[in-house]
Amino acid sequence: MTETLLRGRLLTFHRDPQGADDTEAYTYIEDAGLLMRDGLIAARGTFAEVRAQAPQAPVTDHRPHLMMAGFIDTHIHFPQVQVIASWGAQLLDWLNGYTFPEETRFADPAHAARMAQAFLDLLTAHGTTTAVSFCSVHAASAEALFAEATRRDMRMLAGKVMMDRNAPDGLRDTAQSGYDDSKALIDRWHGKGRNGYVITPRFAITSTPEQLVMAGTLAAEHPECHVQTHLSENRAEIAYTAELYPEARDYLDVYEGFGLLGPKTLLGHAIHLTPREIDTLAETGAHPVFCPTSNLFLGSGLFDAPGLGARGITSGIATDVGAGTSYSMLQTLNEGYKVLQLQGHALHPLNAFHWATRGNACVLGLQDRIGTLDPGTEADVVVLDSRATAAMALRCERAGTLAEELFVLQVMGDDRAIAETYVAGTPRKPATRPLAQQRAPELA
Repeated sequence: MTETLLRGRLLTFHRDPQGADDTEAYTYIEDAGLLMRDGLIAARGTFAEVRAQAPQAPVTDHRPHLMMAGFIDTHIHFPQVQVIASWGAQLLDWLNGYTFPEETRFADPAHAARMAQAFLDLLTAHGTTTAVSFCSVHAASAEALFAEATRRDMRMLAGKVMMDRNAPDGLRDTAQSGYDDSKALIDRWHGKGRNGYVITPRFAITSTPEQLVMAGTLAAEHPECHVQTHLSENRAEIAYTAELYPEARDYLDVYEGFGLLGPKTLLGHAIHLTPREIDTLAETGAHPVFCPTSNLFLGSGLFDAPGLGARGITSGIATDVGAGTSYSMLQTLNEGYKVLQLQGHALHPLNAFHWATRGNACVLGLQDRIGTLDPGTEADVVVLDSRATAAMALRCERAGTLAEELFVLQVMGDDRAIAETYVAGTPRKPATRPLAQQRAPELA
């Protein structure tokens, strides 16, 4: 049995706050103890209370920092770690000019393994403990990511993309091979350790109807698996999809017609939606995923989170690296705040931090395992330093409430504000530079 008792300020959510004064939605303890035992949270409360339950447990004192559930990123592209910050294109040109050539490199298992290590280093350096990731079309890319996540005991949901058209040589499968490779990966990895497989037709443009039939078959055969794809990110994308699927009523109808919609479906972007599509999202329980830094970077449009929420549609929020411009969920919340401000809605910091933790866990149906600091859940914890930089420390001198402090973290924070990241109870923030910041062997 391994035990660690963390000491610090503690914040965990029970539901999405209904307003700034909704203190019943969360628990905040000024001098808290958080007992982690064998990868799970065993107890939480005041430090004195929890210390009395585990008098022999070693203590790690994080005061005055704030302990929260680790961040959850619900849409990110593992093979795009080396095309983040690629200049000057909108969606389809960006895919063809940067992303697709880069993803061909992931046919090499050695390259995929090195990138998986760098990718997970970057996630934990930024306080993210769970991610929902697109891999490349190559089974080797998913193998590498799941293997590295397993080594770290990190919760990872991922899948190899299925794409059998409108992509270059070396980056296409077939309807049958996409099914076969996905089926084999589900058998090998889903439910093994903390891994979950996600059935992943990239988007309608890169899949033939025959492939989407196969994706729907996989979803029917494996209802325990999530499904992820992209929807209505860009006007040109929507128009091209309509050309490829002229019988569909709209973009979402493509996926609906192949049996790909349900409560386990994650739809990246979902910006330019018709009223019928919004009705269908509400009826099926499928989840749009807001990717603010990506939407701004590619000039795609503004996500209507309040409007969708008013229809009872629960949306995730995510980085979407590599069109997204930061691995940090703090910076994702920062840009999300600005996107919503442009639509006349101010995202309160309590709602923002709920969204990046328990909120995203609810989108995944995993709120009983991750996203909170409740006893019995997995011990994924981020420790936040709201005075990590001189500018943050100066601002915090005038922050008189928890909400004000959270907003400083949301607007000014990044990886420097992550004092520590615990994955299944083990500290995982790289002690030195993450592998991705080191020179590759061939360049040394």
